[in-house]
Amino acid sequence: MNLRQLAADLARFPWVPTAQMLRERFREDRLGLSASSLTFTTTIALVPFFTVALAIFTAFPMFGKLQANLQSWLVQSLVPDAISRQVLGYLTQFAGKASRLGGLGFAALIVSAIALVLTIDRTLNNIWRVRRPRPFGQRVLIYWAVITLGPVLLAVSLASTSYLASAGRGIFSALPHVVALLLNLLQFAALAAAYAALYRYVPNTPVRRAHAIAGGTFAAIGIEIAKRVLAWYIGTVPTYSMVYGAFATFPILLVWIYITWVIVLLGAVITAYLPSLLAGPRRRPAGHGWQFQLALEILGHLQTARPTARKGLSASELAAAMEVDALQLEPVLETLVQLDWIGRVNEVQDDDGTRYVLLADPRSTALEPLMQQLLVPREGATARLWQSGHLTALSLADVL
Repeated sequence: MNLRQLAADLARFPWVPTAQMLRERFREDRLGLSASSLTFTTTIALVPFFTVALAIFTAFPMFGKLQANLQSWLVQSLVPDAISRQVLGYLTQFAGKASRLGGLGFAALIVSAIALVLTIDRTLNNIWRVRRPRPFGQRVLIYWAVITLGPVLLAVSLASTSYLASAGRGIFSALPHVVALLLNLLQFAALAAAYAALYRYVPNTPVRRAHAIAGGTFAAIGIEIAKRVLAWYIGTVPTYSMVYGAFATFPILLVWIYITWVIVLLGAVITAYLPSLLAGPRRRPAGHGWQFQLALEILGHLQTARPTARKGLSASELAAAMEVDALQLEPVLETLVQLDWIGRVNEVQDDDGTRYVLLADPRSTALEPLMQQLLVPREGATARLWQSGHLTALSLADVL
């Protein structure tokens, strides 16, 4: 019955709208540029992360025997097999040299590692249209705890797996293929859980667990497919090896890091927009002037809600009434708040805890500030339009 329900849910899932949404968001949010920035920052921060991991294992001698196995497993899980051995060798060599740096050099490495996590934080918050990220100190403390505790948790997990494998050696030796399948499934589940945690806890906004798991599963599947495709390409078309020789690992690693970040960002987009995708068809952006149109519709709905007991509406209620994605409303709502035309009323800490109420008097409020913000700025080329069209004489009541 569960399999039938799963098949029915997959059949009802809006695959075509999801693909269209991913294409639009990739272009409009410039995810390719964000992935390039993250690739550059990741390349610089690889050695600091590896150095921190080595320092942690040195501080915990009980994990010393598992250090090599954990490092090998981690690299092979995230990097295609064709270059994982070379990447692990280079990282170990670089981290060994970095450990001999002085205090100033080591501080520079740590700053580069923190720069990576802050870039990830900013990029994911932009996807969710979050305008107020967590305080800088709080972000640094959270991510530093992840950097330092992550290797220890991985070591504990690997130690438990090794103990179970040694305890059931007689059973596992008779079923080698089953063991390999189980280990691959555990590896896939661990990566999917890591991506789901990234999508759920990094954005400074509530994210449902089920949506984060869906996005994490998409990212894990995408990366597994990309690993196999890249490994096939490297084995079939040895262009990089012929051109770069022994140096071929580095450009291949850069390409792989970029592909990985593109997939991770697309998983974040799916997580962010999954509520609207599951809610059914939504109105698509209608070109220039779309945000101005949304602003007028928001003001109209808030004016209608003014005489009611609640005096206003939440962002999700506005999105449902206007049949648009809630994330499309975020920048428009922020603009109206900055103009002091609407205000926020915080009730409780949940998804619908913030109501928006109309503050401006439509009859005495000129439409000019909103038009300059979202439609036509009043500059040299458009000054005649404003003058001839008498746009400055329009009030908010004229268009509601």
